[in-house]
Amino acid sequence: MSLPATGAATLAPRRSSRFVAWVRAWRAGLVPFDEVADSIAGDEEHLVADAPGTWTDVPLRDALPTLAKLSPDEIRLVLPAPGDPRGLPGPGDFAGAALLAGEAVVAGGLGLIPQVRSHTSGSGMTWETVLWRVYPLPSNAPAASLTAPGAAEAEAELAAALAETTAALTRLDVAQWRPELAGALAALRRPDGATDLPPGFDPRARRLFARAAVLDRVLALAGHSAPGGAINNYEAQQRDAALRPLTTACRQALVAACNAPLRP
Repeated sequence: MSLPATGAATLAPRRSSRFVAWVRAWRAGLVPFDEVADSIAGDEEHLVADAPGTWTDVPLRDALPTLAKLSPDEIRLVLPAPGDPRGLPGPGDFAGAALLAGEAVVAGGLGLIPQVRSHTSGSGMTWETVLWRVYPLPSNAPAASLTAPGAAEAEAELAAALAETTAALTRLDVAQWRPELAGALAALRRPDGATDLPPGFDPRARRLFARAAVLDRVLALAGHSAPGGAINNYEAQQRDAALRPLTTACRQALVAACNAPLRP
């Protein structure tokens, strides 16, 4: 399968997964502080709102010291969905915002959620900034991800869900609707082993993250309507039902990979 098929899924990866992976590696002493903010942001501008001790939005680099006393295990990725709030610390403003965003970070007594802001200049140029909004968590909040699967279990569940979903989409002739989606799913059966995780994560976590991060973007692409109204409402419902188990397995795979134990 050619690379462009996989590259068709160009939507941005979940920013919370990069935040958790790099901040955990920093708190484990595996990467220097100076690399963390740039590795999280990439070529985007990241700001933080409502960080303790601040009165206005501040650059991500200036807000990270707020987390300097946390251990790696206190920093967790949460990817909730309607009907699946695993990892959330009970009801409240943070839980509601996290469900709406579909992603969040639990860091000790704080929760962080990325919000993408679009801007347009007077000349018509558009650009985006990412604002991490900080929420205080209740002092009696349960620890996040206590029921999340480990990397080995998540990897097995993802592989099974991928096989089941690929078969279902073949029966539904999804290639007729979104040929790039069918091609991307096929390409995922042969991952190249690349990883986007910082030092400290073991090979299984790296392999799981590499596959799940690409698949997450493919599924985001699948959620968009086919161009030209290529499918009707009934066919869209069939497609969504076929993708649902894989979507759940993918979210849990990302959580398991990013929250995996770190090794020096």
